[in-house]
Amino acid sequence: MLYLITFCVFSLSQPNISIFPEERWQESDPESQGIDPAKLKSAMDYLKTGFKDHGGIETIAIIRNGYLIWKGSDVEKEFLLFSATKSFTSTVLGLLIDDGKVTLDTYAKEYSGNLVELYPDVKIRHFATMTSGYDSKIEGGYEADSKGRTDSWNPEPPSEPLFQPGTKFRYWDEAMMQFGKILTNIAGEPINQLFKSRIADPIGMTKWRWQPHDSPNGRILNWTGGIRTNALDLARFGYLFLNKGNWKGKQLISESWVNMATTVQVPNSIPNDEVPRSRGSGNYGFNWWVNGIKPNGHRMWDGAPARTYLAHGLHDNLCIIIPEWNMVITRTNADGSPDNFDEIMSNFFDRLAKGVFVVD
Repeated sequence: MLYLITFCVFSLSQPNISIFPEERWQESDPESQGIDPAKLKSAMDYLKTGFKDHGGIETIAIIRNGYLIWKGSDVEKEFLLFSATKSFTSTVLGLLIDDGKVTLDTYAKEYSGNLVELYPDVKIRHFATMTSGYDSKIEGGYEADSKGRTDSWNPEPPSEPLFQPGTKFRYWDEAMMQFGKILTNIAGEPINQLFKSRIADPIGMTKWRWQPHDSPNGRILNWTGGIRTNALDLARFGYLFLNKGNWKGKQLISESWVNMATTVQVPNSIPNDEVPRSRGSGNYGFNWWVNGIKPNGHRMWDGAPARTYLAHGLHDNLCIIIPEWNMVITRTNADGSPDNFDEIMSNFFDRLAKGVFVVD
């Protein structure tokens, strides 16, 4: 039985996913996949207005039930994803955990000797949740705190900790790049190669690369924005997660990892640190943003289904997964971000919800 929900949508069960893209996504009209075309148009028109000075909607792709139901004219144009890359990095961590090479409670110092003195208590989970307190000595970056310590794309040499591990959330790129170095040491191979062989190749990602960053300390593979791809290939990555790590019947990464990585791992009892980007309290998993409850009692996007989660990079590069709707929405961009981004997205989902049918 089909239900059209006027003001909100409840998903009693997620439909089985059986349609996968081959060389290209199969396309379908929205109505055939349970989306009211007029309501979808209204939601997209609203989003177009919200993003009109920041890239628009021409690089957006929407997948429902495995079908491409909406695409802009530039969905095959490739962009740097910036911090959306972080979700690719944690996927590598998930593979290494599946392989028994590491656990979330492994001490990072076991794979990076320069952490022994200043960061003896930092665990892998702290890096994956941005609660490590890691900082490097190299300044002159961006987003300074009240003590003048800045973030940068230069992860070494280590400096005095920002705070004790696990006590605060601080969105800090140099910590993330130190994490990438540690994962490379654990894997015993470049993490882009591991991702390619275990994830990208099996799901048919062909228009992507994980490009390096040349820092004062040498070439870094996992800099914060290293993945370059287009909206259609990015949707394959999102669709793998929507399908709980399974692709055409093969479990590429464990369902348990997908569930853990995309649920709140930074409870709202852990405070955000002072820098503006640090807003993960109640909203951060293992390098995925989650539509959880913030310290103020609201969700990140009140208008979106509760289980929504996403990879999010500079300029609002997005890979959004909505399990309740069996949907993936991707966007690539290089033209900045509106100041009221979260408000725009919440209102967009509120409009879209009025046109979504859910199968019982």
